[in-house]
Amino acid sequence: MNLKEYFNKEFISLLADEFFLVHQSFNKNAFVNEIISAEWKNFELKERMRLITNKMHDFLPFDYAKQIQIIQKVAPKFSGIQGFVFPDFVQVYGLADFKTSIKALEFLTEFSTSEFAVRPFIEKYPKESIKQLLEWSKSKNHHIRRLSSEGSRPKLPWAPPLREFIKNPKPMLPILENLKNDESLYVRKSVANHLNDISKNHPELVLEIAKKWYGKTKNTDWIVKQALRTLLKKGNKEALAIFGTSNADKIDVKNLKLSKSKLNIGEGFTFTFELQNTDKTNLTLRLEYIIHFMKSNGTTSPKIFKISETVLPAQTKKQLVRKHQFANFTTRKHYAGKHQLAIVVNGDVKQLLDFELV
Repeated sequence: MNLKEYFNKEFISLLADEFFLVHQSFNKNAFVNEIISAEWKNFELKERMRLITNKMHDFLPFDYAKQIQIIQKVAPKFSGIQGFVFPDFVQVYGLADFKTSIKALEFLTEFSTSEFAVRPFIEKYPKESIKQLLEWSKSKNHHIRRLSSEGSRPKLPWAPPLREFIKNPKPMLPILENLKNDESLYVRKSVANHLNDISKNHPELVLEIAKKWYGKTKNTDWIVKQALRTLLKKGNKEALAIFGTSNADKIDVKNLKLSKSKLNIGEGFTFTFELQNTDKTNLTLRLEYIIHFMKSNGTTSPKIFKISETVLPAQTKKQLVRKHQFANFTTRKHYAGKHQLAIVVNGDVKQLLDFELV
């Protein structure tokens, strides 16, 4: 189901019913009819959400504080994507009232998420927002604790970047420190994603944090592994060293073979190769492969795929077999031409083979 279809006529009618129960003068029919216009079917997710937000404002003819009181009575009846409209209302109409809006976002995040709506407040009121985020990071409610990290991510997907905190993420670090051992995986995932965002512009800062956190608890170990995923994919030796996978000098990759060296788009191949540990000690390995995909402009673009993490005993060999499909998806389109497969061990490219899509 396309995400925009969560904002459908049935939802809008239910929303109108709930507003009517709280505010008896709410014109349900007019509300629904003004939203479900002839253009509605062409609107995408955010366009539909914003139209609903605007009509909520139009059909609640009160001052902002009163509107929020009504919204807080209706919002608990909705969750997930459908609940996005309520924080969006705060974002659009409450930016001039920090105190009322921040309390509303804290309340609303439990039923959906306020992670997108809080960001304009962070930009407009950075000092006040950081203080509030720090308080949220100590909340008893895991939804609110997550909001403190997720809402302040410098590069949150679906949201405009927080440019000042991309430049200098340090003001947010005390929030992440408070959450690094959080009992909720929901919260820890956010901390890991936040640090991964930071690593794209400040790898040295995230590596410093990772070295301090790793080996302390199972929770921090999990966060560090997820937080360093971008650096690990890039073969960053400092990141690999944290997990004991920085050295591949004593690992040989031999006999890389493809089941097909020429195949049609939509087909797949199997590739095999042999690992050999020539050292006298067991070695921890991070195994990946890179495919250099042909682009529409005739250049190639690499994409890395993880195979496994394993320990290869001293002076032993191991045969590996993997498959890869070249079917087109909405997220990736394949183009005919010369491609290349590379086997990567602990960040080092060990063997390459060319193949062709036709």
